[in-house]
Amino acid sequence: MNFNFFIEQFADLKIMRYQVPGFEKLSLKQKELIYYLSEAAICGRDIIFDQNYKHNLLVRKTLEHIYKKYSGDRECDDFQKFVVYLKRVWFSNGIHHHYSMDKFFPEISEDYFAELLSNSQPDNLSLIGNETIEQFIERVSDIIFNPDIAPKRVSLDSTGDLILNSACNYYEGVSQKEAEEFYEKMKDENDPNPVSYGLNSRLVRVGGELKEEVCKIGGRYSEAIENIVRWLEKAIQVAENDNQKTVIEKLVEYYKTGDLKTFDEYSIAWLKDTDSLIDFTNGFIEVYGDPLGIKASWEAVVNFKDMEANHRAEAISRNAQWFEDNSPVEPQFKKKKVKGVTAKVITAAILGGDCYPSTPIGINLPNADWIRAEYGSKSVTIENITYSYHQVSQGSGFLEEFCNSQEEIELSRKFGFIGSNLHTDLHECLGHGSGQLLPGTSPDSLKNYASTLEEARADLFALYYIMDKKLIEIGVMPEMDVAKVEYSGYIRGGLITQLTRIEPGKDIEESHMRNRQLIAKWCYEKGKAENVIEMFKQEGKSYCKVNDYGKLRSLFAELLAEVQRIKSEGDFKAGKNLVEKYGVKVDLNLNNEVKDRFDKLGIAPYGGFINPVYTPVKENGRLVDIKISYSDDYLRQMMHYSEKYSFCDHS
Repeated sequence: MNFNFFIEQFADLKIMRYQVPGFEKLSLKQKELIYYLSEAAICGRDIIFDQNYKHNLLVRKTLEHIYKKYSGDRECDDFQKFVVYLKRVWFSNGIHHHYSMDKFFPEISEDYFAELLSNSQPDNLSLIGNETIEQFIERVSDIIFNPDIAPKRVSLDSTGDLILNSACNYYEGVSQKEAEEFYEKMKDENDPNPVSYGLNSRLVRVGGELKEEVCKIGGRYSEAIENIVRWLEKAIQVAENDNQKTVIEKLVEYYKTGDLKTFDEYSIAWLKDTDSLIDFTNGFIEVYGDPLGIKASWEAVVNFKDMEANHRAEAISRNAQWFEDNSPVEPQFKKKKVKGVTAKVITAAILGGDCYPSTPIGINLPNADWIRAEYGSKSVTIENITYSYHQVSQGSGFLEEFCNSQEEIELSRKFGFIGSNLHTDLHECLGHGSGQLLPGTSPDSLKNYASTLEEARADLFALYYIMDKKLIEIGVMPEMDVAKVEYSGYIRGGLITQLTRIEPGKDIEESHMRNRQLIAKWCYEKGKAENVIEMFKQEGKSYCKVNDYGKLRSLFAELLAEVQRIKSEGDFKAGKNLVEKYGVKVDLNLNNEVKDRFDKLGIAPYGGFINPVYTPVKENGRLVDIKISYSDDYLRQMMHYSEKYSFCDHS
């Protein structure tokens, strides 16, 4: 069939579909397992909205109410602009841009918004106490339109209080200093296996004291977690093997108790389950949404091995010790024995929480350093997602606009897809799993710079090794031109093309973007004397060119050694200086030029996905199949999810 990956485009976003090749070939039991895990993945949707900002659910459900009930003219320009705003709120899981973290606004007036609500059966809205309709409209309008209310979801500006300047809903009535002191007191420096303090809670002030609201059944997000557990318990009954059954049972226990030691036990059991075809992540995991890097957003991905592409990841993981031993970092910062590094190429079956609609293309877990050191890590490249991105990008004109020569364009077309996937394999499998902390170094010592530096470390590891003949020897890379394409594309992205995502006058805030500019700009500056990377203009347009790939690799090695030292020693001052000097500030003239060139292409700089639909098929009350279908209606899927999977209070 001629599968249409592209669905629609609005604002700075494009919506795509992804295929799930191989699902039909699975056994009925395996399909059933994916179905139950997928339902569990969608049931946590409300959680991420609330975590991103305390009024997101109120806003989202008010907008959805208008969309369903508005009785006025639904064809006019203003109503269509309202729909675009609703779609943006869905995409970003709230009223802040999913990447820049800035609050965005509807392109309609407050008066028109009031008219929309007034003509949408407002008596059915969730009013507080004796609140009138007029007061409700004023309250919600202020949240949406007032630029001084919650302007930034996550602020990484170290000159101010990171918590008080961030709208994310992980703290309430608490300052940065108080939160840091609260969690510092919990730590035991002599504990070799510390839990991830604060990972699954909200820190609040109650009667003058700081207390944690733990996310669990009977605690915060109880109803949503109860529904997640209901589907996980069904999944236990069709687990592929005893190891997988143990994993799901441990996750259920964790959701029931909220105990972080149980979460570590679950993570270790999950690491040990390497034989199952089907796998998943589900829980409070990544800490990018907390400016202090302590508290985790809720996410879920259900997947199964891509057996055809998996040889690449398996070959890399089999040689993990060789890569660690030959890393350019200092010996004391290397793992003497790499344990439990497993990597695989996967097919995503469903995306949920903080991984939906915008999703990572690779995952490396767990995050606890002591678990990585003792038990290893699991790494995945989500190839059906990267394939969708690749398909949608064909013919966009992007390469023609920003590559410095026809030769670079042709090489990028030939090797860009494999180079990008290989970089992801190396980044996730080896980069995040490499190195070690020195005894006594706290995992939280780099604070608000930790995420950027960790991504830089993983990227640098991948960049250093993608230019190594070892990859050709183990059969994962066809020729060295793949590495050259990846080097050129990475530098081009870090110095020029990622500026398409930055509003002129703004700093870079997102950790992955800071990391990419940090690496590219540092290498450009350090290699200037030998013209390793050249920046030049042609017909008024800026380009960059790698002139010496070997010397660039040496620069990657030098920076990798320094970033690993910073992490291993917990050198906050050096980490801060590196990020602030190279990763944050943007050349305004270059930013304006790149934005102008990009805007003329008519491409949305950000992309996300709608999920496939799984439907149980029964005959005489007995399950006989799970059918997969592919929705092509973003709005319909989002409304369906809101109607069926809304479990959190929004008043």
